Amino acid sequence: MSNDEMRNPEEKAANMDQENKDQILESYNKFINYLGDQVSKGEKVGMDEDQLAKAAKRVADYLASNEEPRNREEQVLKELWKETENEDEKNTIARVLVRLAQKSNG
Repeated sequence: MSNDEMRNPEEKAANMDQENKDQILESYNKFINYLGDQVSKGEKVGMDEDQLAKAAKRVADYLASNEEPRNREEQVLKELWKETENEDEKNTIARVLVRLAQKSNG
């Protein structure tokens, strides 16, 4: 994965074929493991925590706008994202998602 792809995760998600999306979003565990793999790749190309959180925020924005939740955990994440009142709250949720993803690769 190129550094450019890490900086444009919403474009990568938009261009992913539906079968791959379905496999990733099939279960919360698959989603968080996939996110963990992407975070690991970002770390390997030198992205810091702020950059990773910004990428996670863009992915969450994309998912909230373009994909229907496929399980309860994804539904909770979508509801949390919708109820944020400002960018600081979204940034906090994105940072927590990055930490969860990092632990999945633990």
